[in-house]
Amino acid sequence: MFGIGMTEMLLIAGLALIVLGPKKLPDLARSLGKGLAEFKRATSELKNTIDLETRSAEVEKIREQLIREGKMTPPNSAPVTDDKHEVKPEPQGNAEKIREARLARSMTSEDDLATAENSSVETASPATEVPPKTDPEPNQHD
Repeated sequence: MFGIGMTEMLLIAGLALIVLGPKKLPDLARSLGKGLAEFKRATSELKNTIDLETRSAEVEKIREQLIREGKMTPPNSAPVTDDKHEVKPEPQGNAEKIREARLARSMTSEDDLATAENSSVETASPATEVPPKTDPEPNQHD
């Protein structure tokens, strides 16, 4: 760390103990530790911000390249057509069909749930209980 060996660190600690005294040294070490922790936190935050900005610039660059190459249409714009490729409009009505299918599936699930609840109520009701088996004629072995 900073090219300082263990002996140099012990020498510095000894000099600090002599100069500052044993009463002020723990307070100094505590405030030095808090300062270093705050410095680490600030540098990591700065690094994360720089990384985020770099990534967003790269994404924007790739997005612009895709738009120029015609592989992506800009948001809120009409589809681009050229002589070589004809852009097919999106089929109309698919969204409504999807909604209807989801609604039908949810209704089926609700019907299945209601049927399951009804069958569990019927099996649990005392009116449908099966009476225990009894022998109609007891065996009499005398």
